[in-house]
Amino acid sequence: MTSPHTRLAARLLAVATMLLFQLPAWAAPPASASVQSRYQQDRAACLDSSSQHDRNSCLREAGAVRAESIRGHAASETADARARNALQRCNELPGDMRGLCERRVRGEGTVSGSVAAGGVLRELVIPVPAPAQAPLPPR
Repeated sequence: MTSPHTRLAARLLAVATMLLFQLPAWAAPPASASVQSRYQQDRAACLDSSSQHDRNSCLREAGAVRAESIRGHAASETADARARNALQRCNELPGDMRGLCERRVRGEGTVSGSVAAGGVLRELVIPVPAPAQAPLPPR
């Protein structure tokens, strides 16, 4: 048979464990009225869409943005953060391709397209000299 002190210690341990697991919820920033307001605006814009497929994607994206905002992540990154992210993606490429990728990210070359149209195309044209040809034998 267990003593009253053992039962009390077990209960206190259970309560402490439950409180510990609730700590992240307490630390999370509260959902502000502006986040909810922005979500309602985004949702209304999605519902005005004429295409069902686009509407579903739009609603999912609005919900994801709201969730990130509630978690404390900024919905809009700074230009520096976007540039660092783009340069990190270049790190996955092999040697000379990595250098060319970094040059495109830093603004060299031309840029066409848009995110709304499905993507941004960055193009860097580099002239490569033709290899020297051996002289032709005399006829």
